[in-house]
Amino acid sequence: MDREHRILFTGTIGVGKSTAVANLLDAPPVRTTLGDSPVPVAIDHGDLRLDNGDRLRLYGTPGQRRFEPTWRNLADGAIGLVVLVDPGRPDPLADLAIYLENFTDLIHRTACVVGIARDGHDALTASDAYAEVAAHLGVVCPIVPVDVRDRAQVLQLVDLLLVQLESRGL
Repeated sequence: MDREHRILFTGTIGVGKSTAVANLLDAPPVRTTLGDSPVPVAIDHGDLRLDNGDRLRLYGTPGQRRFEPTWRNLADGAIGLVVLVDPGRPDPLADLAIYLENFTDLIHRTACVVGIARDGHDALTASDAYAEVAAHLGVVCPIVPVDVRDRAQVLQLVDLLLVQLESRGL
């Protein structure tokens, strides 16, 4: 019997969650708009069929903290989390902490990978600082640079998640 698995992509507004999800799909993602806001807020999602017949459901969470209840609902039943961080924001370390704290139950139950967004330049100038924030919150996970416009790099994030899950027997 084919199984379904859900992976979440989360991070701040504009970090590239929608682009990351879209890059993995064969068809455009479905966009579900939330609330009545002058600025559109959406959950982008789509399915990817794996070689073994299983279905991988990919979700990009809304970035605004007011949607924390939505984050928790999406995390229920997910097999892993990709946190995307924008090093160009005023305090990317605080941003990372917000997402790791809000998804702590999911992370400890499954797996996590952190992608430091980049667009043609070295995004990991302070990689030790990101690892320290994660370790302080009890999270040990891969932290890698990623250009979400590059499908191969986004696939690498998913592969890192799946390797963690396999190594834990999940």
